[in-house]
Amino acid sequence: MKLNYKIIFHFFGLLLLFNGGFMLLAALLSFFYKDGATLNLLLAGVSVLVLGLVSMLCTRHHTKEMNKREGYLVVVFGWIVMTLSGTLPYLFTGAIPDFTNAIFETISGYTTTGSTILNDIEALPKGVLFWRSLTHWIGGMGIIVLAIAILPLLGIGGMQLFAAEAPGPSADKLHPRITDTAKRLWLIYFGYTAAETLFLSLAGMSFFDALNHSMSTLSTGGFSTKNASIAHWNDTPLIQYIIVLFMFLAGTNFVLSYFAFKGKINKIVNDDEFKLYFKLIIIFSLIVGGILCYNTFLSEASTFDHPLVWGIGEGGFRHGLFQVVAIITTTGFVSADYTLWSPLLLVFFFGLMFLGGSAGSTSGGVKIVRHLVLIKNGFLEFKRTLHPSAVLPVRYNNKSVSGEIVFNVLGFFILYMLSFIVGALGFALLGLDFESAIGVAASSLGNVGPAIGEFGPSHNFFEMPTAGKWWAAFLMLIGRLELFTVLILFTPFFWRNR
Repeated sequence: MKLNYKIIFHFFGLLLLFNGGFMLLAALLSFFYKDGATLNLLLAGVSVLVLGLVSMLCTRHHTKEMNKREGYLVVVFGWIVMTLSGTLPYLFTGAIPDFTNAIFETISGYTTTGSTILNDIEALPKGVLFWRSLTHWIGGMGIIVLAIAILPLLGIGGMQLFAAEAPGPSADKLHPRITDTAKRLWLIYFGYTAAETLFLSLAGMSFFDALNHSMSTLSTGGFSTKNASIAHWNDTPLIQYIIVLFMFLAGTNFVLSYFAFKGKINKIVNDDEFKLYFKLIIIFSLIVGGILCYNTFLSEASTFDHPLVWGIGEGGFRHGLFQVVAIITTTGFVSADYTLWSPLLLVFFFGLMFLGGSAGSTSGGVKIVRHLVLIKNGFLEFKRTLHPSAVLPVRYNNKSVSGEIVFNVLGFFILYMLSFIVGALGFALLGLDFESAIGVAASSLGNVGPAIGEFGPSHNFFEMPTAGKWWAAFLMLIGRLELFTVLILFTPFFWRNR
């Protein structure tokens, strides 16, 4: 069966129109703040809109059927099209004149990774900063649709299980049509963003900073308008607690938020993934907070440069909680440089990069539910060894999980770890030391943002070799799109006409 290229490029045109419209929104904000970047942002937006319009007009007579192969191409190359067009605001305004750096910053935005090459974020025009945060927000919306609607249809990485409460005819499902499901989830996404903006403004942030950080939080991205990230507000604990709350919500399956608003609380408290997600955050936060409070070798310097200054009490718990939630949800905000806390906590946070938030959220990483299935299957293997004739299925939310999905999850985990190893080897080949290589590989693949080593929370990625930035961008993309979606394009049978 030949590929229906017309419908693929028709979708690309639609994405370009979508992207160009948001660029015009950034230009409008730039005009409001009179930051000098309005004309260039407007030119970028109009250019992308024209490209999108031409693409849609040239493919308007397309066959409306789309098979799986075309679905893969739309998902993968759609992200690439968004990235390429998304570099124009940086290039046209001169905020990031180098193409490689512009690509890195843009794909880090759309994949909600949050790694940056910018040395002085606060020097950028407000319109450019707003566009930077918008790339997160757009990417977050796209991930919700991918996780809930598209990937299950493609059978990616066991996502059939993760979207078990997504579109379908049952009364327990959200809505029988994917488009209406997406609208409801986007409404929740938008509502959370508006609510956090309001709360942060009331807590002391400027409206501009509150809006940008809300977009970064709900997308679990991590871009900030300040060089010190959230450490800029270390003197305002309320701001950090508000961000922790919304990071937690962003890392939760958005379908559960829908059920919460519908009053179906039992759907939440009985969800196996949510229960484990909540417990892990509490346990890990208490561990980190306890270690920080226990430390007696405290510095008198600033929190961001020397983070062990909070002593026993609220400060140690708050920063422990903040960084645990930021890493588990792959948001990547920084309230302190956790790599300086202790060697034990350095290894601890490195391990958290492989955890990830809930399926159906905007988080990256392996996802809690995959770990849950692997753990349950592992325990069952002991029982199967003792009782080889017994039928012992893995159960999730009191339902039996098919062997196909269990194998899919196992395959995903193996491929994820192989991708991490290959990613780290690639960075080592480019000259990064061991700690930096494994840190950047884990951070990029898990869409976390800050890494360890030379690219930890108090540093950026500007000094990374050019080839390293492209390699990191590739890892961000395959990690964000659940590995199989991208890697299947490198197989010869995918391109073979059947």
